[in-house]
Amino acid sequence: MLVVLGLIVAIAVAVVAVRQIWALDPYTQDVLSLEGDRSRGQAIFQMNCAVCHGITANGEIGPSLLGVSARKSKADLVHQVVSGSTPPMPQFQPAPQDMADLLKYLETL
Repeated sequence: MLVVLGLIVAIAVAVVAVRQIWALDPYTQDVLSLEGDRSRGQAIFQMNCAVCHGITANGEIGPSLLGVSARKSKADLVHQVVSGSTPPMPQFQPAPQDMADLLKYLETL
């Protein structure tokens, strides 16, 4: 039981550390320092994301993004978009203002 508890604590510490590293990334810092524009973010979503996530973000090939900002932090969302670490999602690094706009739109879903 003690080993399991230790493993759970170690995993939790690792998750927090990884999230802090993402948040300290210069690109992520740039994005998070900007005010996003929801309308521009919606246009960016329609051009780049809707083909997989659906025109209303309800999921198609990719998962539904409805409520995604309640499940993931802004830094986590930036990492998800730019990393390409969850195939088949491609690596995609928009300009910082475009990413801030996309985040603002995602907050409305």
